[in-house]
Amino acid sequence: MSKPNTKVALIEAASRLFRLHGYEGISLNDILKEINIPKGSLYHYFPNGKEELAVEAIHHTKDIVLAWIEESFEQIGDPVKAVQDHIHQLAALLKDETEPVGFPIGTIAAEKYSTNEPIRSACQTAFEEWSELYSTKFFEAGYSEKLAKDYGVFILAAIEGGILLSLTTKSEESLLIIADQIPFILSKREN
Repeated sequence: MSKPNTKVALIEAASRLFRLHGYEGISLNDILKEINIPKGSLYHYFPNGKEELAVEAIHHTKDIVLAWIEESFEQIGDPVKAVQDHIHQLAALLKDETEPVGFPIGTIAAEKYSTNEPIRSACQTAFEEWSELYSTKFFEAGYSEKLAKDYGVFILAAIEGGILLSLTTKSEESLLIIADQIPFILSKREN
């Protein structure tokens, strides 16, 4: 495996495993075993070890989710229907416990927000960029800037909460309930 591919493989493996098992649920050995590389390769690319790799993995996850949301939103012009469809897609992904694209970074954020500033900051950046993407969809549809931003935060919080509830209950029902309520909650009202 060439050097650039090793670094990418480390980030991709860490991203997937952290989303599936959280930060504390994964060791460096788990990541190395996943892609079958020696520990020296990890420290070559990430001299500060697990924390540094986790920050890169969170950025990688952020980018995967951003691309997925953008692709999803390109299919449907109406922002309310686009969000509903997006949540239905998440619910379908959560049925497949091996597909971590639907799994949140919220688990990592909750684990490390008070003990690890670089990880907390990386999670904050991801949440802000996802929220901004939701906001942009509403703003481009003619919603006021304030309402679009408020809806972006609400959608992110509802989805992250719905994912955690769905993971905990081992059922996508929470996300489906949120999707059903979206048209009533996200009406085009001005404050």
